[in-house]
Amino acid sequence: MNHNDLPVPDDVGISSPASIEGLRAQIDLINDDLIRLISRRAELAAEIGHVKTLEGRPHHYDPAREERQLKYIEEVNPGPFSAAALKSIFKEIFRASLDLEEANDKKQLLVSRKVQSADTVLDIKGVRIGGDAPPIMIAGPCSIEGEEMMEATASFLAAKGVRILRGGAYKPRTSPYGFQGMGIDGLILGAGAARDHNMLFVTEVMDTRDVEVVAEHADILQVGARNMHNFALLREVGRSGMPVLLKRGFAATIEEWLYAAEYILAEGNKQVMLCERGIRTFEKWTRNTLDLSAVALAKQETHLPVLVDVTHAAGRRDLLIPLAKAALAVGADGLHVEVHPSPATALSDNEQQLDFAGYEAFEAALKPLMGALNVKL
Repeated sequence: MNHNDLPVPDDVGISSPASIEGLRAQIDLINDDLIRLISRRAELAAEIGHVKTLEGRPHHYDPAREERQLKYIEEVNPGPFSAAALKSIFKEIFRASLDLEEANDKKQLLVSRKVQSADTVLDIKGVRIGGDAPPIMIAGPCSIEGEEMMEATASFLAAKGVRILRGGAYKPRTSPYGFQGMGIDGLILGAGAARDHNMLFVTEVMDTRDVEVVAEHADILQVGARNMHNFALLREVGRSGMPVLLKRGFAATIEEWLYAAEYILAEGNKQVMLCERGIRTFEKWTRNTLDLSAVALAKQETHLPVLVDVTHAAGRRDLLIPLAKAALAVGADGLHVEVHPSPATALSDNEQQLDFAGYEAFEAALKPLMGALNVKL
């Protein structure tokens, strides 16, 4: 007798072809239900992401909630899948949902190129920044210290073709005993020097209460690294309608930096420039670590102009030229550098500011890269 003709015991459990097809049909129906439920779950996850964005919460991933969900799945698991297998399946669902949240969020952000593909070009009293405009130079002292030094600096820089004069009237200092700036008197001096030499004036605003008075004197409001996460201030400068120079925070991710810009744009203010100024790392040979990848990524992800502050990145004069060259090479829309008539006697950051001869060497070294600049190199 052929072994294929042997009878099969009833308890072997082999189903007939018709029974297999029937079971598969049931699985197909369950698959349809699963697809609908997973899709509905994804819609809810995307809505949660949208609400988080409106509330100013840039981080979508909630590890505590994920852990609670996985624990619940383990507790209610009826089998036959093991708890580990079931949790692995749900982890994939969680990951896909998170990706959807973040992808949809980026599509909706006003800073995103997915919302506006063309470069934003600021035109501030005839000075164009971003897009096809030549790289801009922002220069001036760390702090406004007096009328004579401010006049000398503005006169020198204007003769070099610099169109934007910087100077701190309110100075955030690590030590509470450091020079804190001249306040309103400094604003008056800075604005006057810029106006006398046909320049724009940019200065930092640190407090929501000062936005109005700073806006009266400055052409561009700077939000410094220490205030990048000051959401009340971001909203206030957004409502001012003034051009804003937003510096990246000491330890801010690129995403957090862009979300900070989003706060300003969300108030209807589209005149925003990003400024990379180095981030804090374990390195001690420089003041900060200049993140040039952030410049390239920001230019790729957002339509806003991106500038580089080489002074605060290096914290030392001897590195300013190579860092500036590198910044321009990765596509920066402009440079930010500190210049003082006599850095040795400066009241703040004297080791990193250029004197007039140093600035002349700086501009000469950059001339081949800057091309037809807004400055006369």
